[in-house]
Amino acid sequence: MTTSEILRAAAREKSFLAGADTETKNRALHAMADCLLEDTDRILEANARDVAAARGRISDVMIDRLLLTAARIEGMAAGIRDVAALPDPVGRVLSRSVRPNGLVVEKTSVPFGVIAIVYESRPNVTSDAAALAVKSGNACVLRGGRDAFQSAFAITAALRRGLKRAGLPEALVSMVEDTDRRSAVELMTAVGLVDLLIPRGGAGLIRACTENAKVPCIETGTGICHIYVDAAADLDKALAIVENAKTSRPSVCNAAEVCLVHSAAAREFLPRLKARLVDDRAAAGKTPVELRLDLRAASIIEGTPAGEADFDTEFLDYILAVRVVDSVEEAAAHIAAHSTGHSEAIVTRDDHAAAVFTACVDSAAVYVNASTRFTDGGEFGLGCEMGISTQKLHARGPMGLEELNTYKYIVRGDGQIR
Repeated sequence: MTTSEILRAAAREKSFLAGADTETKNRALHAMADCLLEDTDRILEANARDVAAARGRISDVMIDRLLLTAARIEGMAAGIRDVAALPDPVGRVLSRSVRPNGLVVEKTSVPFGVIAIVYESRPNVTSDAAALAVKSGNACVLRGGRDAFQSAFAITAALRRGLKRAGLPEALVSMVEDTDRRSAVELMTAVGLVDLLIPRGGAGLIRACTENAKVPCIETGTGICHIYVDAAADLDKALAIVENAKTSRPSVCNAAEVCLVHSAAAREFLPRLKARLVDDRAAAGKTPVELRLDLRAASIIEGTPAGEADFDTEFLDYILAVRVVDSVEEAAAHIAAHSTGHSEAIVTRDDHAAAVFTACVDSAAVYVNASTRFTDGGEFGLGCEMGISTQKLHARGPMGLEELNTYKYIVRGDGQIR
C-alpha cells in the first residue's frame, strides 16, 4: 500500500477505536502481546538481517540500539501488557461545572484520532507506540528508519495479527512501507489525515519534522543531559550516579553527556571520576569513557581537551564533556545555555543548592541525587512511552496515555437557549 492509502485506511477506522470500551482495547493489547511472542523467531530473523546490513556503517553502541534478543521481545510484550493494566484515559472528566442557567459543562479526555510516529533505529518503539495508541483510542501510522525496517515490519505484522484476533481492524496499526524521505514528508504534510505527528530520533529528524510539518507536531528530545556535582555532594553517590548515567546505555537520550563539577569538589572528585570511568573500565576490559575537559578540569586530570562544540553535542557514545564551575548558579546558567531541555541532575547534600537548581533549571525532568537514566515512561509508571517531549505544549517529559489524548467540552442542557 502507498503511504496515502495507509493514512486513509487509518482515518476511516479511527472512530472504531475512539468508541471502543476499555475491555475491548485491553483484549486487543493482550492479543498483540501474544502474537509478538508467537512471532519471536520471525522477528529475530528479520532483526538479524537489519543488524548485518548496518554493521560497519554505524557504531557498536548504535548496533546495540538496533539489536533484538528473545529477552528484549519478552520485555516488549510485557510493556504492552503493562499498558493494558493502566487506567483508560478516554472519557475521563477533567473538570465539571454547573452554570447558573443549569448547563453542565464537562471537560472530557478524548483521542486525537490518527497519530503518525516517525522514528529511527530502535525496533522496540514499534510496539511501545502501537500499545499506547490503541489504549488511548488512537489509530497509529508508524514510519521506521531504514536501518530497522525489517525488524519493525515484522513486529508490526505480529501486532496487526493480534488486532485481527481480537476483532479490531488491522488498519489501526500500520507501518509505512517506503523508507524514502518522501514518505516522511508525506506524513508531515498530511493535513486532514494526520491529527498529531510525533518524531522520535536524532536531532536531524526532529528538526526536519518541526521545520516542515503542516500537521500538529510534538518535539521529542535529543538529550544533552547534565549532571552537576555540587560542593556539598556525597562523592561516592556522585560517582555511582555519573557512571550509571553515562555508561549503563550511552546510546539513549537520557544518558548523561556533560558533567559539571563545583571547584570546591573538583580536586578530589575528578581523579576519582577518571579512575572510575577510564582506568577501572579499561582494566576490566570494558570500553573506557573519553573525558573531554575544559581548561580547569584539564589542569587536574588527563583527558582530551574539550572542543568548541563538545558542550553542545549529544554524543550517544562513551564520551563525557567535563567542566569546572564555581557555584550552583553558574551550573544552572551553563545548562540554560547548552541543554536541550531533556533531563538534568544535581548531586548534593545541601537543601538550598538543590532548591536553587530545581527552580532555575528549566528541563522536562530535574533530578536531585539520582541518575538521569530514570527519564523513561516505564520508570515513571506510564507503562512505556511514545517519546520524551522537550517542549511545553501540550506534553512535557515522558509521553504516556494521558499525553495521547486531547479534550473536548461536553455540555448537557435541558432546553436552554441564549
